[in-house]
Amino acid sequence: MNSIHIDALRTILATKNGTLVPGAPNALAARIIVDLGFEAVYLTGAGWTNMHLGLPDLGFMDLSQLVDHTIAIRGVVDMPLIVDADTGFGNALNVAHTVRTLERAGASAVQLEDQVTPKRCGHFSGKELVRSEEMVNKVKAAVDARRENVVIIARTDARAVDGFEAALERASRYIEAGADMTFVEAPEELDEVSQIPTRLAVPQMLNMVVGGKTPIVGREQAAEMGFSLILYANAALQGAVQGMQTALRALRERGSLDEASGLVATFVERQRLVNKPQFDEMERRYAHA
Repeated sequence: MNSIHIDALRTILATKNGTLVPGAPNALAARIIVDLGFEAVYLTGAGWTNMHLGLPDLGFMDLSQLVDHTIAIRGVVDMPLIVDADTGFGNALNVAHTVRTLERAGASAVQLEDQVTPKRCGHFSGKELVRSEEMVNKVKAAVDARRENVVIIARTDARAVDGFEAALERASRYIEAGADMTFVEAPEELDEVSQIPTRLAVPQMLNMVVGGKTPIVGREQAAEMGFSLILYANAALQGAVQGMQTALRALRERGSLDEASGLVATFVERQRLVNKPQFDEMERRYAHA
């Protein structure tokens, strides 16, 4: 079954049509992404860390936690699932184990990056990189480890450390090592953004961080530039944070909260999103006479 999702993702990448991909910090967010008609889901490491640990994106996630959430999301979505695996949780041997484990858990693509461990959010200051040779070997290990042709995405954070040209040079090396897609994180000028798809030989992902360092580019413009995926890794999380703050502030100030306020999803909508009617039907079907 996973091969179907991998093939679907590879088709999306080949079109270079600026497909919007929202990030999901948990399975409920993934359900909402599917419900709204998006074509793929991205399991965000930053969003997971913020949502489940209440911590900043500074490398606190481990492989077992990531696998658990990959399984949970794959259990409720029937579409391509891209998994953010940070630095791969170690050296090239660890990367091979990470890719094989996430592939079995239902990942359609695994994203790896070239920061040292522990990593930082791509739009934080103070990032450090591993030597490019080390990342090349991680990419090779990832490619060799896969069994179902899962997509390998190689991310470079070199723009913030060594400059834009160095980032492109690293991305090119990762492509030579076998990466199916590259992801140049945090370009800071529109001209840099536009050069990425034309100067790199595989499909590209553009990360739109609301409030981050990269200028926001619309889907149509990004598609014209040649990007395959436009990632909004934490739009759902940031929207949820604002929604929670608004609803709970109203509760604190008013002393009560109801559906008529328009500040919360209705009880019925909440149950629809988690497929409660389906479970009710199953309960009736399997109930004792």
